[in-house]
Amino acid sequence: MKEPRNYAKVGYAMILVSASLASIGLIGLAIGDDVLYSDNLQRANTAHFNECMADDFVTDGCQKYCDRINNEISGYYTENC
Repeated sequence: MKEPRNYAKVGYAMILVSASLASIGLIGLAIGDDVLYSDNLQRANTAHFNECMADDFVTDGCQKYCDRINNEISGYYTENC
C-alpha cells in the first residue's frame, strides 16, 4: 500500500499570510497610542483658519488661505489678500 502524503505541511503562502498579519498587528500597536491624531490635527487646523478669518487673513501664516477664499464661489471677499 502506498504511503499517504497528507502530512501537515505549512506552505509558503501560509507563512506569508501569518507574517503579513503579524506586521499589521505590530503597526496597529505602534499607532494605537494616538488614535485621535488626525482628529486633533483637523481641530488645530480649523482653529487656525477661524483665527485667520477673524483677523481678516492679515497675520503671519494666513496668506495661504487667500487664493482659496477670495473668489466668487466662497462668497467671502477681503481686500487684504
